[in-house]
Parts: sequence; structure tokens; C-alpha cells
Amino acid sequence: MYEKEPVRIFVVEDDPAYTKFLKYVLSLNPDFEPEFYTTGKACIDHLHKKPSIITLDYSLPDMEGEKVLRSIKEFDPDISVIIISAQEKIGTAVELLKAGAYDYISKDEETKDRILNSIKNAINKTTLIREIDRLKHEITTKYDFEKSIIGASVAIKKVFELIEKAVTTQITVSITGETGTGKELIAKAIHYNSKRKNKALIAVNVAAIPKELIESELFGHEKGAFTGAATRRIGKFEEAEGGTIFLDEIGEMDLNVQSKLLRVLQEKELSRIGGNQLIKLDVRVIVATHRNLLEEVRAGRFREDLYYRLLGLPIHLPPLRDRDKDILLLAKFFTEQFAKENNLNNIKIGADAQEKLLQYSFPGNVRELKSIIELAVVMRSDNEIQAKDITFNTPVRGESFTSKEMTLQDYTYHIIRNYLNKYNNNVLEVARKLDIGKSSIYRYLKEMESKGI
Repeated sequence: MYEKEPVRIFVVEDDPAYTKFLKYVLSLNPDFEPEFYTTGKACIDHLHKKPSIITLDYSLPDMEGEKVLRSIKEFDPDISVIIISAQEKIGTAVELLKAGAYDYISKDEETKDRILNSIKNAINKTTLIREIDRLKHEITTKYDFEKSIIGASVAIKKVFELIEKAVTTQITVSITGETGTGKELIAKAIHYNSKRKNKALIAVNVAAIPKELIESELFGHEKGAFTGAATRRIGKFEEAEGGTIFLDEIGEMDLNVQSKLLRVLQEKELSRIGGNQLIKLDVRVIVATHRNLLEEVRAGRFREDLYYRLLGLPIHLPPLRDRDKDILLLAKFFTEQFAKENNLNNIKIGADAQEKLLQYSFPGNVRELKSIIELAVVMRSDNEIQAKDITFNTPVRGESFTSKEMTLQDYTYHIIRNYLNKYNNNVLEVARKLDIGKSSIYRYLKEMESKGI
């Protein structure tokens, strides 16, 4: 489902037969990218390739394993070094572990399983270290949401007020808004200004995960829980322990998984698929969706009890078309940001370009504006973006059907057609929204289609 970055593993072993054995062991996992060396010096000379893990034979022809270990640790203390030795001296093992070895494995009939388990645990350790480094970087950049969320409109100021309330409590937050309005940015602003900022923020796009995998992704599974479950997997909720989990596009979640999610939220504990152990949780939940969840409840696609459990503090992000005052502020910000990233200086937005931006409805919201501005910076002829440099994928506001001269009947048809498109041709829902009968909808559709409209 996801494209994983391969795990680079150095194997330092001078015994050809044992090298062949290790090559077979590591070939069992397609995510491993092994490189083989027969001397300590060869390993040290290639450390610039930044391996994550090194399996190191203690007795090499050119130097002792302890000397190689110390050289590796001087180069990068985060590299996990697994010592593999024919010796079984407890004292030697203790000294090597004190010197920074991640594990010490004796060469025997159980070596294969021990190596794979040790590598798996070392990978988990490396992942944790990287997550901590990312958190440190994110926190030290001071996540000031009034600087990271650009806007001065009345609509966005109301959002700021709600974020202020969210960061002072542990209440569940539900963020709604059209695609591209910046829902994940709001989730980050809440997390990194809350008491949980030193712990992980785990973001999960529910819509991007196949429904048959979402339960395992969220709650984890035990080894052998189902076909293909070769090892235990820790779910996203456990990864977020002490921090925050952000469930984006929650409205796409399968009803069966909704049921388990409800239990997890109510009991504040979970059991992995195939397991009996109850795992206590301390996780804040933030959800987001572009759908109207209450309408999803009425349509039977979303559990009512889960809806009220998730509602918490609702924050609605207005579409960009309702933030006229912010369009030029954001355009200026994206221009300066893109110019800085590409070593460009003093790029401005001309008056005609500004006017063109203000006439557009931005169906893709802030995300679309960013894309439009970046292309305009590339297309400009000089240091000023002009109207001709700005390209839209849909008509500007003034070109909507309301600007055309039509009969009231024709306008009515277009309104009905627009609502049918919006609500996936659900005639009952459209009839309720427009406060007309279903038969009226069918009649208008039949009349207008006969006219070819």
C-alpha cells in the first residue's frame, strides 16, 4: 500500500559460508537492502552510505570487532550494531553492549530467528529516534498558528478563537471544510500548542487506506492474526500514545471499523487484531472531513453514536471564496515562499494579476491558490506577476451560469442539477435540501433534458 524506504544493512563477515547464510536470511524481507564486507576497514570506509543497521562479526582478519564498533559509533552513534560471534563469553558481550552495541548474538542454530528479531527491533528504535528528531525540529520552529495560518478575515479570526479554546483542554476536535482549506494545518496548530506538543502527532488519511487494511493500520495486529501477518504490528493509536492522532477524512471510514473506533474512544483501550491483551491509551483525537457528517448519519453511512462522540469542539474552515480579504495575503505569502525556495528575489504581484485573483472562486481553496501562484512565478517574464501569468482550471466567478440570461425554469433546472451532483444523485436528500417534492425534481429533469439543457 505504501512505498517504504529500504533499510540499508551492512553485513561485515569474512566467513563465505556464513555470509551466504546471512544473505539468505536478509533476502526473506524485500525491504532490506544489504551490502556485504569482509573486513572492518571496508565497512568503516563505506559508512558515508549511512546504513541503519550493521551486523558485525566479532573476529575479523584485520581488526577486532570492538575496534570496528567504536569507529562506527564515532561516525554515527545512532547506527544499530548487532555483534555476531562464535564466542559465548558473557564478559565480552557485556563490554560490547557497554560500548554501544545494540545486541550480541551467538552463532548457533537459533541465529536466524534472533537476527531477524534483532533487526526488526533495531528498525523500530531507529524509527523512534527519527520521530523524536522530527518533533524537536517542529517544536523548536515555534508553531505559532497566527503566523503559520495566514489570514485577517473575520471568518479566519473566528477559527483562531476556536483554536485558542482547543489548545487549553483535551477535548476532541472535529474540523470540517472543503478539500484544500487546510484542515491538517489546523490539527498541527492545536497539537503543537497543547500540553502534548512533546509527543507524537500521528496523521492518518482514512480515505487513502483500503477498508480491509484500515483496522490493522489503526489498531495493530498480532503475528498470525490473518494471512500475511508474519509479525506483530503496532497500530497508529499506539504510536500516538501520549500525543495526538489526526484522523483525516473520517467520513470515509467503513461502518464496521467505526464500531471498533467507538469502543476504543469510550473505553480508552484497545486490543490488537488477533490478540486478547487490553492496551490502555492516552491519546487525544482530532478528526476532519469535507463531508457533512450529520447528513451521513441520516443516510445511514455514519454511526450516530460515533458522530456525537467525535463532535467535541467543532471547527469549520471557511472556503477561500468566503475569505476575500485573505486571498491577496495568501498569494503574497506563497509568492515570497516559492521565490525564497528557488533563490528568486523581489517577485511582486501586479495590480491586474491581483484583480484576476479576486475574480476567481477557488474551488480547490488554499491548496489551489498555492499551485496557481507557484506556476505564475515560473511563467512570469520579469519580477512582476501579470494577469497573463495566472492560469485557472475552472471559470472565474463572473462566468458562472447566473451571469447568463435564462428563464426562471432554466435557472431552477441548473440549481437542481447542481444539488444532484453535490449529493451524488440522492433525490430524497436534494428534495429535503431544496424543500420541494421528489416528483418536482423528476418533472424538471424530464422537461429540461427534452430541451437539451
